[in-house]
This record gives sequence, structure tokens and C-alpha cells, in this order.
Amino acid sequence: MHKTRNFFLTVIGLIWAIIVLSPFYLVVVNSSKKAVDITLNPFALPDGLGQFAENLSNVIGNPNFSFYSSLTWSALVTVVTLTLLILLSSMAAWVLCRNKTWWSSMLFMMFIATMIIPFQAVMLPLLTVFRTIQEITGIQMLQSFWGLIFAYMGFGAPLTIFVLHGFIKNIPFELEQSASIDGCSPAGTFFRIIFPLLRPVQVTLLILNGIWIWNDFLLPLIMLGLSGRVKTLPVAVQSLYGTYIRQWDLILTAAFLAMIPAVTLFIFAQKYIIKGMVEGAIKG
Repeated sequence: MHKTRNFFLTVIGLIWAIIVLSPFYLVVVNSSKKAVDITLNPFALPDGLGQFAENLSNVIGNPNFSFYSSLTWSALVTVVTLTLLILLSSMAAWVLCRNKTWWSSMLFMMFIATMIIPFQAVMLPLLTVFRTIQEITGIQMLQSFWGLIFAYMGFGAPLTIFVLHGFIKNIPFELEQSASIDGCSPAGTFFRIIFPLLRPVQVTLLILNGIWIWNDFLLPLIMLGLSGRVKTLPVAVQSLYGTYIRQWDLILTAAFLAMIPAVTLFIFAQKYIIKGMVEGAIKG
């Protein structure tokens, strides 16, 4: 009975793995084929890697794709957002965890509540709000580098604060009391004691949020558009779609280039993701 159950679980796991990995397989295989070969049989293996080199050259040299520019913008958006998100969310989680008042509990529950709201429900009101802010203050929020970062921080803060809040609960409050007795200010207590202790879960959140921001398409699309100066890699890939023509060889090669950093990061950092989520969420 035990062997039979393990056999069925193994079969189910293999089927699920095939389903999950099939899009990855299609992108990798078809990035080394001509457009006509992709149309005839997208599941067939390529004849060699020679076509991949040609596709790669055509993609990087394509003026509509602007590979190096979009790669730079994606890297800047990801790095700046993660830096601000981890710093500010760590401070917010510490304050909400240590202040046992009604307003801290209410704010924390508001952060948790926003996690269940789908992005599609707020994306159009978000554009209206950002456009209104731009009209009132004169600060450009749409088709703007800082506007996109501000939006990412808003959507990424709830989960980040939730995980950090659970981790901070496990840090003995006596450490902060000892620092206060020694004359350390609240800011000094946070940056010298609490912030370094949060490093394991911060690494996990950096990886999870980094993969999300790097791969995200819908938010940069509605915030930046296709004709703006700032373009992330997923938005730049969209520019290869014509009105009547789909250059599948270039599109899939560009998608392959865009997913390499995220896949590489996940492969080497998956143990930190599991460890940080367990310590930050389950123990809390």
C-alpha cells in the first residue's frame, strides 16, 4: 500500500513537473530555430545552435527592442526598489511589532488586507490616482522611473512587512531594553541590533521580490507604456510584436534573454527562500 501510494505520488509529481517546465522548454528550444520552423512544429528540437547565434544577433541589434537600454532600466528599477523596500519595510515592521497599541494593530491588519486584493482590480484606479498626483504636484508619475518604483513599493510592502513582522517577534525584546539602558537611541537600536538580525529573512525577500519585479509585465506596461523612454525588459519584448506579423524567433530569443537572470538567481538561492520563509512566517 505504501509503495503504491509513493508510485502514484511520483507519477503525479512528474506530470506536474512536465506541465510547469513545458513553457520553459518551448522558449529555450524555439529560440534556436527559424520562424517558419517554429510555426511548423514548435515542439521539435532545433538542428543546432547556429540559428540561436543569428537570432541573438538580430535581437540585440533590433532598434525596437533596445536590449542594452531595457536591461539597464530593468536592473536599475529592481535594485533601487529592493533597496528602498527592504529598508523601509524593515523599519515599518519593527515599529508595528514593538508598539502594542490599537493603531499599530490596525495598520498591520490593513497591510494584511491589501494582500488579498488582486492587482487587476486596482490597476485602472491606480492610473487615475497617479495622473491626479501628477496634475496637482507637477511630479511625473506615469512614464517615469520613480513613479514605477513608487508603485512597486506599494504593492511589495504588504508581504514584505508581514514576513518581517513574524521574524521580529522571535527577537528577544531584552536586547532592545539592554541597548536603551546603555544609552542607545531608537534609531541606533534598530540599525545596530535589529537590522543585522533580519539579514536571513531579508535575503529571502530580496530574492522573491527581485524575481517578481524583474519578470513583471503588466505594471510596467500600464505605467510606462510602449513608447516611453523608460522600458523594462518584459515591456521591450512586447515591442517585437507587430500588428499583423509575429516574429516568433526574435520574440522567444528575447524572452530567453530576459528570463536568464531570474532563473539563475532562483536556482542558486532557492535554499535561502525556503529557510527565510519558514523562519519568518511559520515561527512568527
